[in-house]
Amino acid sequence: MATKQEAVEAKQGLSYDVTNGVAVITVDQPGAPVNTLSPEVGTAFSDLLVQAERDPEVKAVVFISGKKDNFVAGANIDFLQTLKTPADVEAISRGAHEQFDRLESFSKPVVAAIHGACLGGGLEWVLACHYRIVTDSPKSVVGLPETQLGLIPGAGGTQRLPALIGAEAALDLILTGKNVKPSKAKKLGIVDEVVPVPMLKDIALKRAVELAAGTLKVERSHQGFKAVAQSGKKKGIAGIFQGLINKDLWKEAALEDNPLGRKVMFDQAKKQLLKKTRGKYPAQEKALQVIRVGLESGRKAGLDAEAKAFGELVFTDVSRRLVEIFFATTALKKENGTANPNLKPREVKKVGVLGGGLMGGGIAYVAGVLQGVPVRVKDRDDAGAGRALKQVQTVLDERVKRRSLTRLESNAKLSNITAGTDYSGFKSVDLVIEAVFEDLKLKHQVIAEVEAVTGENTIFASNTSSLPIGELAKGSKRPSQVIGMHYFSPVHKMPLLEIITHPGTAEWVTATCVDVGKKQGKTVIVVNDGPGFYTSRILAPYMNEAAYLLAEGADIVQLDKALVDFGFPVGPITLLDEVGIDVAQKVGPIMEAAFGKRMAAPKALEGVVSDGRLGRKTNKGFYLYENGKKKEVDPQVYLLLPHGKDRKSLEASEMAERVALQMVNEAIRCLGEGILRNARDGDVGAIFGLGFPPFLGGPFRYADALGPANLLRKLEHYQDKYGERFTPAPLLVEKVRAGKGFYES
Repeated sequence: MATKQEAVEAKQGLSYDVTNGVAVITVDQPGAPVNTLSPEVGTAFSDLLVQAERDPEVKAVVFISGKKDNFVAGANIDFLQTLKTPADVEAISRGAHEQFDRLESFSKPVVAAIHGACLGGGLEWVLACHYRIVTDSPKSVVGLPETQLGLIPGAGGTQRLPALIGAEAALDLILTGKNVKPSKAKKLGIVDEVVPVPMLKDIALKRAVELAAGTLKVERSHQGFKAVAQSGKKKGIAGIFQGLINKDLWKEAALEDNPLGRKVMFDQAKKQLLKKTRGKYPAQEKALQVIRVGLESGRKAGLDAEAKAFGELVFTDVSRRLVEIFFATTALKKENGTANPNLKPREVKKVGVLGGGLMGGGIAYVAGVLQGVPVRVKDRDDAGAGRALKQVQTVLDERVKRRSLTRLESNAKLSNITAGTDYSGFKSVDLVIEAVFEDLKLKHQVIAEVEAVTGENTIFASNTSSLPIGELAKGSKRPSQVIGMHYFSPVHKMPLLEIITHPGTAEWVTATCVDVGKKQGKTVIVVNDGPGFYTSRILAPYMNEAAYLLAEGADIVQLDKALVDFGFPVGPITLLDEVGIDVAQKVGPIMEAAFGKRMAAPKALEGVVSDGRLGRKTNKGFYLYENGKKKEVDPQVYLLLPHGKDRKSLEASEMAERVALQMVNEAIRCLGEGILRNARDGDVGAIFGLGFPPFLGGPFRYADALGPANLLRKLEHYQDKYGERFTPAPLLVEKVRAGKGFYES
């Protein structure tokens, strides 16, 4: 009969077994796809350590996961949401400190055997162990991603990681929240050894015995001080924080080791941090402060500061919004995009891509390299086909340079992608993704050509950013298999995939394309058909309003700065240069034809386009470019705009509000018209596709935070001042009348 303690341990998914004098503690939480850290799990683990300490047969301990491809994914976020006050959270943090301090000072060696994700509280757990081994699997990553949730590590990570690998590398990891692969983790000194997956447990047992016998000595001295952590591709919220710390600050090791040097180092680091975050993300500032306390006043003071800051941050609006985004994206991963949750996607074994331009090459990369299926690219000429292959090669070369791939692995992945000028190789494709010019007649021609050479079950997906999918389907013999797959540029970096269904799209087609998107590493939202769908539609009035401000005499730099200060990653004029001024001009008439005068673009940009200023791609738009990098505003561009060089100093807050509220109002229209399934998808799409400020939670969370009635008043004010383009969305008016927010049923 099991004892009460054994019952508790079993409930928390911990088991205890002794092999050749080594106690193996396995965590495998029942009914959960991943292990998470909670006070109950920590207590059960501590109890097993006591058992191991009292057992004279046990000389060492190995800590391992029973999950197939997961170690410990972090703290239980759901549990944190149940706590009522900062004091409650602070108490949890201090409890974790006590447990991990006991682990660190445990009298017998403890080896952590890591396979799969070891993140957040999971990494803090193993940092208190005496030796760390990780598998060489691509599924194995370590990191402290708490700042992506508006938090800081709360179980000692802000103190143990800098002590282990140095402040430079630790700050880089903690402030960005990025993950590190096994080889980089070893180089930094986070782990001691990288081993093949099948050998993990055996080597862990061997190292435990060697540590107990004294035949293995571990010496650490900030191995990572000169090696700045690099995670490679940064997606979503993490991408906001890349490059927070200037490595030049850390060139002299002495900076970290003397009080004056530390002051200079941290003062400069904070200055750089605020330049990047503009004070919108308090967790990063708190992390910097807490790490500094530990370095200057010792671990005890650092842990005290960590617990207090952790407790405060859980209840900030920023953390609430970021946690809501986390829950939203987690829920999307479990959905198939249809009303039937049990519908299974069909297997896609080969993908065809039409168009070898920037988008086509990017799609070929995510399908051939990330999804891992054979890809055949078709372009109209050899030059276009070659560009697609070159683009894939460029991205792979970047990964080789960052050492996230070997040259051999890169060559193997590139061999998955072939290109040509005809439809050879398309007969066996399961999915064709079209990325040709935005011309309905051309796309109908392409659909007919594809259907003539592919099987009857082949899906045709268009990467169009504006043309209705229903109109495209009219050119198909199999309209139920026509769908939109709207990628964002650059495809290999942008995290969102917007899938668009028309009324006749078969559900199995939707489920299959959602599955493909997930395998390509994308956050996927499914929206209904309509001109511009969701993301392009809400971007149009945002960009239009920026153009209206230029026409009123706004300064380009001041306008961009106003929106960056609001929280967008780049300003609207910089974005216009990135997208291509000519592309924006082509989309304008489509939107105006569909939605009338309220979506009409001002004529202010016609002179800019006629002058050949298309943006970054021609090295000349509103800004000048050199070797692809943005330089200063070209003063000559003002001569092509109303008011010429006589620019007005407009109120920054009003400029930002006018532009941002256009996006918010249009998002509400999309929800009211059924383009969006729900507010959640609208928030995810705006954040991951268009850079809507994550700390605001998306257009609908922002609307709820402002208060729908307050938002309505603001829009009515601007409507009175500027006309019908600010007419409030009907759904907003309904919500105000009902006294409800957008997340209330």
